[in-house]
Amino acid sequence: MIVSGKDLAAQLKAEMALRVASFPEKYGRVPHLVVILVGDNPASVSYVTGKAKASEAVGIRNTTVRKSADISEEELLGLITDLNADDSVDGILVQLPLPEHISEAKVIETIAKEKDVDGFHPLNVAALWQKQPCTVACTPKGIIKLLKKAGVTIAGKRAVVIGRSNIVGLPVSKLLLDENATVTIAHSRTVDLAEVTRSAEILVVAIGKPRFVTADMVSDGTVVIDVGVNRDPKTGKLCGDVDFESVAPKASVITPVPGGVGPMTICCLMENTIECFLRRFGE
Repeated sequence: MIVSGKDLAAQLKAEMALRVASFPEKYGRVPHLVVILVGDNPASVSYVTGKAKASEAVGIRNTTVRKSADISEEELLGLITDLNADDSVDGILVQLPLPEHISEAKVIETIAKEKDVDGFHPLNVAALWQKQPCTVACTPKGIIKLLKKAGVTIAGKRAVVIGRSNIVGLPVSKLLLDENATVTIAHSRTVDLAEVTRSAEILVVAIGKPRFVTADMVSDGTVVIDVGVNRDPKTGKLCGDVDFESVAPKASVITPVPGGVGPMTICCLMENTIECFLRRFGE
């Protein structure tokens, strides 16, 4: 089964749009998301455009703030601080990656936890592991929704996650644990990695290496979630971390790239923005 995130994302955004339509009467306004784009990286511009389109579809107010790549770290942090204090803003997102002279860690830490719609702030990451109320990172949240939509039973399954970042690897591991899976966290340099991945009933790959996972690394019937978005060095086309053509015949469920996890990431960003908005009203 090839599981596309497009259909599920469209369904969930339509449901959110109906909900948001009632907000002006109930709360006096709709949620407001501010996205900061530094530089003109084509991939980043495309992602930001996609977020603006999704906001429009859901009925969320979206403001994109564009800054040149030579903006100083001090100026960017000052902009974020001003947005933190702006009561009309419910969610703040700074599109990554950033120019080398700007610390991504400082940027993430400067965004107020209450307005961190990406779920990257250290306090949100810590709260997730402590089972406290928090904003969950968009991609991991979308992966769990996709698995459930595909009818995958997570409880009791052996899951392997390749990747250890706070953006995908660690939070998706925690969410799988919360669904009662047994989880192994690996990385691209894990000794005997293929032996580890062949033990997986659910395999999540998030390392940013084109076509890294090949058919010999996957057992028959494995559920394969490919989070990678790369350029194939041979063709220049978009591809995932999984060699889709060789792995798909062995997988019981697999996500394509593009069109698999990606649409769910943006969908969950909209959901997180709504949640941040409602928390401000005590809901």
